[in-house]
Amino acid sequence: MTLSTPTIEPRYFRDVIGHLPTGVTVVAGREPATGTPAGLVVGTFQSLSLDPPLVTFSVATTSSSWPKIRSGHFSASVLADDQHHVCKALSSKQADKFAQLDWRTSAEGSPQIAGAHAWIDCKPLHELEGGDHVIVVAEVLRLEAGHGQPLIFHRGQLGTYQQPQP
Repeated sequence: MTLSTPTIEPRYFRDVIGHLPTGVTVVAGREPATGTPAGLVVGTFQSLSLDPPLVTFSVATTSSSWPKIRSGHFSASVLADDQHHVCKALSSKQADKFAQLDWRTSAEGSPQIAGAHAWIDCKPLHELEGGDHVIVVAEVLRLEAGHGQPLIFHRGQLGTYQQPQP
């Protein structure tokens, strides 16, 4: 698709879009050949449809983690505000991103981050081209709420949500 928009410097685009706070979600599954946990952090995870229950998120086409889990089930762990270390570990390029993390196996067999704000088990349905990203649409199989407050990403930094005072 060719767009007829004026040239926008990528860094400037990122800086302005960074004014929109997002949740921080770990998308994790298992490599089909080995069963090894694999995962990545996304800031674009959101609901798409209530009936049927669908979610969507975006992944860079350069991701080395998404190809490892795209063909099976995955679990989305919405990180809690005290899980900065999880975000750092899963954003790294280390071979075993799960080695130092506390996690459990979901009913579908996917890794779920212990202590997360919420968990959503999914099955990928579609991938759509979206510039330098792939837009993933997934069916929700089961979900569960955790506790605490969500971890928020805003203007390049991790933070917390604070409810307004009456």
